Amino acid sequence: MTKLSVNINKIATLRNSRGGNVPNLLKVAKDIENFGAEGITIHPRPDERHIRYQDAMDLKNIVTTEYNIEGNPIKKFIDLVLEVNPTQVTLVPDAIDALTSNAGWDTIKNKSFLTEVISTFKKNNIRTSIFVDPNSKMIEGAAKVGADRIELYTESYAEGYAKNNLDSVIPFTSSAILAHELGLGINAGHDLSLDNINYFKEKIPNLLEVSIGHALISESLYLGLENVVNMYLNKLK
Repeated sequence: MTKLSVNINKIATLRNSRGGNVPNLLKVAKDIENFGAEGITIHPRPDERHIRYQDAMDLKNIVTTEYNIEGNPIKKFIDLVLEVNPTQVTLVPDAIDALTSNAGWDTIKNKSFLTEVISTFKKNNIRTSIFVDPNSKMIEGAAKVGADRIELYTESYAEGYAKNNLDSVIPFTSSAILAHELGLGINAGHDLSLDNINYFKEKIPNLLEVSIGHALISESLYLGLENVVNMYLNKLK
C-alpha cells in the first residue's frame, strides 16, 4: 500500500491570516494521523509565510507517523532539519520567492552540492528524497548523488489527466521503473487529487508515498461544508 503523507502548509496559511492559533496546527496534525494518514509533510520557506520554523520544532513532539520536511537546502533549512531530525527530508529547488514548487532538480548540474547535502543528512540517519521531473537523466543523477528516494513532480500528469490525456502518466511509469532498477524509492507529489490519484497509483509501480496538501485541504472544505453549515443552522434554531 502506498502511504499518504498530508502536507499541512495550507492549515498554517489559514492560521497566519488571522494572527492567532486557529486552526491549531498541532491539533490538526494529530487529528490527521488519528484519521489514518501515515505521515505529515511540511514545507517551511525562508519568509515563513505559512509553516514557521518554530512549527517544525513543535511538530517534532507531535508527529508519531512519518515526519517529512521539504525545502530548498539553504543553510537555515539544513540547520533546522538537523535539529528536528525528521524521518525524511525532501530537497526541493525552490526560489526564495516561489509561490509553490514548480520544477525538479537538475541533479547533474548540482551533483557536487547535492552529494554534500545528502551526505550530511544521511550521517544523521535522515532519509533523503530529491524532487525531480520524470526525466531519466535526472533520476540517474539522483542515484549518483546518494539519495534514498526521489519524489516525482506530478504537475504535468495532473494537467494531462484533467484534459483526458491518460498518456500523461507514461513518463512517470517509465521513471518509476528506472528508479526502482537504480535502487531508489519512489515518492510523488504536486496537484495529485481525489480525481487523479487512483489512476496514478495503478500506473506507477513501487510507489511508496504520496504527499498531498492543497487538493486534500480544498476537498476537505467542499466535502465537509454542508455538514458544518447544517450544524450552525441547528444551533440557531
